[in-house]
Amino acid sequence: MDVSIPDKTYFRIGEVSSILGVEPYVVRYWESEFKSVKPVRTRSDQRLYRRKDLEELLIIRDLLYKDHFTIRGARDELSRRGAITCQEGAADQERQLLADIKVVLRQIREIVS
Repeated sequence: MDVSIPDKTYFRIGEVSSILGVEPYVVRYWESEFKSVKPVRTRSDQRLYRRKDLEELLIIRDLLYKDHFTIRGARDELSRRGAITCQEGAADQERQLLADIKVVLRQIREIVS
């Protein structure tokens, strides 16, 4: 089940539910069970899902429907995957921080010279 996500910043719940192939109440339920899905709320209290939320919901859908995890099992699996991703992300952040420091040091050297 390969899904293409439209190139948009925000998605309404109807769009998200049609992309996922589930009813909107299922999306709302998953949002309540998986704290990693946090849609932005408009002034009129409408949910607007970001691409990150939609990607997370696709993973959740696959864990529940394709891999037959329970809600708790899917939550644990996402936590496990998140821990791995955090470790990889931390290394990337450290590299980026060092690159930024290098740029600033070069700028300081040019000012002093």
